[in-house]
Amino acid sequence: MKNELDPSRVLRAYEMVMENGTPTEFGKIYEGLEAYSDYDGYNVFIRGNGVELKVGFHNTYHLEYDQEHLRDSFLKKVATLSK
Repeated sequence: MKNELDPSRVLRAYEMVMENGTPTEFGKIYEGLEAYSDYDGYNVFIRGNGVELKVGFHNTYHLEYDQEHLRDSFLKKVATLSK
């Protein structure tokens, strides 16, 4: 999975959620994806349906999931929002 994810597209999806989403305890939620950042903004997170994606400094990322089909569905949503 390494290098298959384009962090710039993830950041576009993050911005879409933050611009159009409904406030939550941590950030905002839109189209089933919740987006938020840490206190300094260096790390941004998008999560939904049992998957969490962290994009950090220098466009590093970490994707946590239990099942591949959930990961695939999550990444499709991220791709759709980043268009």
